[in-house]
Amino acid sequence: MQLVKVAAAALNQTPLDWDGNQARIVRAIRAAKAQNVALLCLPELCIPGYGCEDEFQSRGVTLESWRILQEILPETQGIAVALGLPIMHRGVLYNAACMIADGVVLGLVAKRFLAGDGIHYEPRWFKPWPAGKHIQWKHAGHSYPLGDLLFEIGGLRVGFEICEDAWVPGRPGPELAAQGVDIILNPSASHFAFAKHEVRKQIVLDASRTFGATYVYSNLVGNEAGRIIYDGEVLIASCGKLLAEGPRFGFDDVYLTTAVIDIDHVRMSHSRTTFTPAVDDSLRAVVRSEAALPTAEFVVPPPSQANLWPEPRYEKHEEFTRALALGLFDYLRKSRSRGFVISLSGGADSAAIAYLISAMVELACQELGLAAACTRLNQPPAETPRDLCHALLVCVYQATANSGPVTLSAARTVAAAVGAEFLLFDVEPLVRGYLGMVEGAIGRQLSWKTDDIALQNIQARVRAPGVWMIANLRGALLLATSNRSEAAVGYATMDGDTCGGLSPIAGIDKAFLREWLRWVEAKGPTGLAPVPELHAVNAQQPTAELRPAEQAQTDEADLMPYPLLDAIERAAIRDKRTPQECLQVMAARFPEYDRPQLIVWVKRFFRLWSRNQWKRERYAPSFHLDDQNLDPKTWCRFPERLV
Repeated sequence: MQLVKVAAAALNQTPLDWDGNQARIVRAIRAAKAQNVALLCLPELCIPGYGCEDEFQSRGVTLESWRILQEILPETQGIAVALGLPIMHRGVLYNAACMIADGVVLGLVAKRFLAGDGIHYEPRWFKPWPAGKHIQWKHAGHSYPLGDLLFEIGGLRVGFEICEDAWVPGRPGPELAAQGVDIILNPSASHFAFAKHEVRKQIVLDASRTFGATYVYSNLVGNEAGRIIYDGEVLIASCGKLLAEGPRFGFDDVYLTTAVIDIDHVRMSHSRTTFTPAVDDSLRAVVRSEAALPTAEFVVPPPSQANLWPEPRYEKHEEFTRALALGLFDYLRKSRSRGFVISLSGGADSAAIAYLISAMVELACQELGLAAACTRLNQPPAETPRDLCHALLVCVYQATANSGPVTLSAARTVAAAVGAEFLLFDVEPLVRGYLGMVEGAIGRQLSWKTDDIALQNIQARVRAPGVWMIANLRGALLLATSNRSEAAVGYATMDGDTCGGLSPIAGIDKAFLREWLRWVEAKGPTGLAPVPELHAVNAQQPTAELRPAEQAQTDEADLMPYPLLDAIERAAIRDKRTPQECLQVMAARFPEYDRPQLIVWVKRFFRLWSRNQWKRERYAPSFHLDDQNLDPKTWCRFPERLV
């Protein structure tokens, strides 16, 4: 048997963090060498960071990436390593993977298919490499093979598909298989979305089976920057079988996943697949290296234990908890903030965010240890995770004349349950001050009959300065609490409940959020205790609590039932259905409502959606969680207009 150990790494990189990115790459290489790995695949664009955005167009980024590559070369003695960086050829930028073996650059493969959908803007910065082309790239006084290449290292045939290359019909894989590839490396930066990991896993398994090869898939982990969360899933499959799967949603910076491959077995499996072989290397150039790679001992691959949650039906609930916890953890430390501030209303949205911060602390402490978690979050040592949460999180309940004892009690209860510091503000004098000032200026008294929206909004807006001040005093990040259902119809007060530097749940709908909160109350995520205190929130009907109590205000009375609202949003925005088509779909899905009422609600949704694009444009950044996102900056474009 010809046995080699291969590895894929997940790295938590930060755009333009040159020293940090280099240190994490070196850490992964050293860990791989310590485990006798012959071939290591690192993530896409891992030297500068995938999320450099328009800074890719700075010549300094490509030059610094190459300089750091040169500094990394000595670390690759005795191992073959693939890592990503941008390069420039004839005034054009390319997204490339560099193949290094035994301290020598063998060549670079440029990405053929650029991700340009949804949150991805690669065609803005890079150009796709033409299939079958290869050149000698001259840079800094040296010449390197560049293009559509195959590498033969110590007798192993190694090819590349770079992230998006594997997700399109014309992928490079079939040509690599025709040339007898043994191992396909896929350096990726594959963002998280609900249930996407199953699609990703199937792509890797199918590729390894169809191409009769070993497939090694690396990825990023964490919130590299901005809105994207990476779950860190890395995969190694061979001939249709999953050999190794790395952990997801980890809080560390480097994860290494390895597997031992029997190359003879791979080649025999390859011989049994149906394809038209290339008897020569005319499809793409082959770069050969006699680098001596370490051999491995045979091991029985252990059963995959990664990401096994006891109840598959709650997988979305588990993913939501872990993705947001990891996103908040990285956003906090990378923004150099010293904590979080929430305007805790006693309702579902703010309670959900408060719990997510406590889950962030618990999960980080479970993996890293309490001392390391404190260090990573720039906090002094804490005695317990609860103490750390208390140091990080301030919850502020801001009462007006229309606030009731139920929401105050719920807010106190939730803050105590998660261990947060709790503050109580009476903002009614501020409301009265603004009413008196405006009434005096316009010469009339305001009333709920004629001035309903204005009287509601002033209560929400006077709550903003106080929590901003607390955030400033603590050097903390103020979190906005709006959800996606509210964003769809503009059911939020600009410069009120939308205030904040980050809007963590703006990508999740209210119906799911309420279901998830009930789950946390009763069961909780794997490894974390349930929070029965959330019953104080879950027992309520969602309400803005801005009108007088005798009006019994609720969100759904103002709008429509949340499950229906979310269903219309998916049909209208995700599926791009017309109002008439949405009505047909809703009539079939919600037979409990009569047609005239459905017509009212469908019309209301389209009217409110069209009028409130300007609000969605002004929301604080939100995490990307699925392909139903409404974020106009990264996903859902819509004209600003009134209808």
